[in-house]
Amino acid sequence: MADTTEPLTIDVVSDVVCPWCFIGKRRLEKAVASRPDLPVVVRFHPYFLNEWVPREGISRVEYLTTKFGSPDRYNQNAQRIVGVAADEGLTYAPAKIQRQPNTIDCHRLIYWADQHGNGARMKQRLMDLYFTEGADLSDREVLVKAAADCGLDSTQVREVLASDADVDTVTRAAEQAKASGIDGVPMYVFGGVLAVSGAQSPEYLVSAMERAIAERDKRPTQAAE
Repeated sequence: MADTTEPLTIDVVSDVVCPWCFIGKRRLEKAVASRPDLPVVVRFHPYFLNEWVPREGISRVEYLTTKFGSPDRYNQNAQRIVGVAADEGLTYAPAKIQRQPNTIDCHRLIYWADQHGNGARMKQRLMDLYFTEGADLSDREVLVKAAADCGLDSTQVREVLASDADVDTVTRAAEQAKASGIDGVPMYVFGGVLAVSGAQSPEYLVSAMERAIAERDKRPTQAAE
């Protein structure tokens, strides 16, 4: 039997304004919770789904028109995603979203929060703000409040958000993801040996965890032969 005492690293490449990433995060959490015997470490990495959106953001109408042709065209398809999110216990309220943000500052917050062990919490808070509450993630004070909700110092966060701190770090990570061939998110990489694309079911993700652990744990044996 494979030794599962060493935690399996799960690298998640995603963006906070991607509805399937919102759903995929919850499904991964369900997968992990269903197998407490499989220790894991989840790491989140940035991805710019809409890098063409300016730093100050744009109206949601302009965004949907530019990307999908019209808000109506998007909304026709969005109802299916709303239903899938509801099945996972999530609320996606597209009608509440009035502004489309550039997400580089969101990813900076996640990066900073992760240094204090709160990266996943920060990511979830931003997603809840955007998808459920319709908050404007291009509003710096919204981001400062979100950071404070996740245990970061609001005064310090306000100062660093006003600077270019870690803009290059986050941008390089996002560009590296695209350079490696990732053109859709969420993308999960299990133990550096197995990549899974899309918001797959918890059951599928569990099977991926098991396969990755088996592959990882047999490699030393192969090397010794």
